[in-house]
Amino acid sequence: MFFTTFTSGPLEVNTYLVAGDDKQAVVIDPARAEKLLSILSENELTLTHILLTHGHFDHISAVKRLKEATGARICIHADDAKALVTPNRSLVTIMHVDAVQTAADELVSDGRLAAGGFEFTVLHTPGHSQGSVCYLLNDMLFSGDTLFYRDIGRCDLPGSDFAAMKTSIERLLTLPENTKVYPGHMRETTIGGEKRAGAVMDYFR
Repeated sequence: MFFTTFTSGPLEVNTYLVAGDDKQAVVIDPARAEKLLSILSENELTLTHILLTHGHFDHISAVKRLKEATGARICIHADDAKALVTPNRSLVTIMHVDAVQTAADELVSDGRLAAGGFEFTVLHTPGHSQGSVCYLLNDMLFSGDTLFYRDIGRCDLPGSDFAAMKTSIERLLTLPENTKVYPGHMRETTIGGEKRAGAVMDYFR
């Protein structure tokens, strides 16, 4: 399996690219298009799906460019889908930048998602936004802005819900402890590491 990550944009979003032996690739939360397109070309990969953990502008800012360049299917939860085409739903108006993208091709929810030759498990984890999701692939959890290293996503933004975040974090902490967590910002961690540290649950006490 091909797997790489890079950080880009003013808010330092982690973008993840996963591909199988068949050269089909999936990207999670593309913040910048040109670097990703270069990686795809250099490794002769075909981008088939764009998986979005939520609809905030910093995680979706390369969607339109990638769609135009590759035709990849855009996947997002229904509760965040309007953020792709409605500026105030993506919080873009807060930053005064243009992040209007293009409509989703597929609305995801709890359950299985076939993408790029892989079978992901989609976990709806509202809290940071109403439509926040995590994507689980084997022992790899792409957690967006739900779970970070010793931290959780902000719950003081429009559409955030602190009580929902507690439920979402509790759900994630039931995953196997060896699950690797690849967050939307900052360094990776593991479910076991977060359970033992206890920092994320301290927010709810």
